[in-house]
Amino acid sequence: MLSPADLQESVVPAPSSGPSLAPKPGRSAFCRAAGLSLAALARLLAGSSVRWIASQPDTCQRIYFANHTSHLDALIIWASLPQTVREVTRPVAAKDYWSRGIVRRWLAQEVFDAILIDRTAIKVHQSPVDLMLREAGTSHSLIVFPEGSRSVSGEIDEFKSGLYYLAKKRPDIELIPVHIDNLNRVLPRGEFLPVPLLSCISFGPPLWLERGEAKLDFLARARRAVMSLKE
Repeated sequence: MLSPADLQESVVPAPSSGPSLAPKPGRSAFCRAAGLSLAALARLLAGSSVRWIASQPDTCQRIYFANHTSHLDALIIWASLPQTVREVTRPVAAKDYWSRGIVRRWLAQEVFDAILIDRTAIKVHQSPVDLMLREAGTSHSLIVFPEGSRSVSGEIDEFKSGLYYLAKKRPDIELIPVHIDNLNRVLPRGEFLPVPLLSCISFGPPLWLERGEAKLDFLARARRAVMSLKE
């Protein structure tokens, strides 16, 4: 999973109209049933408890941004949302990982409806931020990981600038900080099979980019918002 690296600033207006994007028109009943089953399995494996602090689940358009601990992160956050919210929430994922093999590709594209980013093709004129916003349209929420890659130390690394540009280009979208606790022990780096453990997913109060707020100041504030949710 990833958040885009530093990108050159450009202003892209929010989409002004368009049909609802939820649920995905091409998703079959089987894929939706698979999503329900995987969400239940993910909650069982992680033993995750869910806390909403000064916010509530909502189908309004949001960007959920979280610390990055394992390949299960996006699935656990997605599974922690009520079904109606999951239907309009799309994880942002690394194409090189989730396109590897038929099963992963099917899960990413047909079950999670993930937005897959090719990390080898990131250029100024091929902005992942623009791709994410086009795919989000006027209805979908996103799950992103501003650190860009999984933390090895367990500490939350500095945030890349992608979250700032998402906030700048779509100031109408709520930004919801999310803290994932203990999930790196459920699926440690380099391991294939998860180990059932108790984890906690905390959703915090929404924030927005302040008028005139500098990029580094915003990213530091967003990082502190995630860190403050740790028990």
